[in-house]
Amino acid sequence: IYAITFRGMTDVERGFEEYFASRKIPVQITYRDLNRDATRMPAFIEEIRATRPDIIYTWGTSVTLGVLGPYDAVDPAKHITDIPVVFTLVASPTLAKIVPEAGGTRKGVTGVIHVAPVAAQIQAMAAYRPFQKLGVLYTPSEKNSVVVLDEIRKIGRERNYDTITRTFRLDAQRKVTAEGAGDLVRELKEAGAQWLYLPPDSFLGTLAQDVIIPAAMEVGLPTFASTEQLMQAGALSGLVSRYHSVGQFTAHKVEQILLGKVAAETVPIETLKRFSYQIRISVAEKLKLPPPLPMFNYAEIL
Repeated sequence: IYAITFRGMTDVERGFEEYFASRKIPVQITYRDLNRDATRMPAFIEEIRATRPDIIYTWGTSVTLGVLGPYDAVDPAKHITDIPVVFTLVASPTLAKIVPEAGGTRKGVTGVIHVAPVAAQIQAMAAYRPFQKLGVLYTPSEKNSVVVLDEIRKIGRERNYDTITRTFRLDAQRKVTAEGAGDLVRELKEAGAQWLYLPPDSFLGTLAQDVIIPAAMEVGLPTFASTEQLMQAGALSGLVSRYHSVGQFTAHKVEQILLGKVAAETVPIETLKRFSYQIRISVAEKLKLPPPLPMFNYAEIL
């Protein structure tokens, strides 16, 4: 298995490895890390072509698109077309053009979606605290975030809430920078945001614990997490998949292809069957925003 990560090892990879170990399936995993730098991808593609792994594991939308290309713009010189790919931690493979829309398949491709349906996340937020204005801070170069934001806006038109956005700034080399990130949170609050939605955004994830969430707490803006990593960073609440379980589910799909000898495109692209609605009670107390009583019946209180 040739595995490409985006920001180093996570609980997804730990769950992935543990699945094979628990089932005594001998696998050799070669890890390569993009480290958020797309210029590393051509060397990985070259190595894949030279070593011919049985299967490729891709972490996140950017890595997956780097390996496969969009389904309608594949360049055989730059992309892999003849080795099965199993992706993990992709928010919306159809909106990102990894696979065609309407449940379409793509030869040699399957994977696991880690984000709960956006409509369910919006519903969970509104159940905790109804809102008319939703703030979103995101990285414009991260496809995961952009596709989720498109969905948030679409649902907003149906449910009559406004989406207020800010993007991280770019430096002189047009690379995303943390400069002024706290100010962007304050701007969203001043613009009337009643929640700060934290999308499945890797760059935001690096700043969430030390910059984004503290800035939101300072101005009394509750935060809602789309991923387990963002909940661990200190968000008030979130509807999330456990990364470890995502890794195990991804390994299960790899097993079907390698041992079951089935074509990757016949293995369904799915989310986990269950999500965890988590609430960090210390944050709720600081914000003076206790969860509605019925939530204690089903939420996981941290």
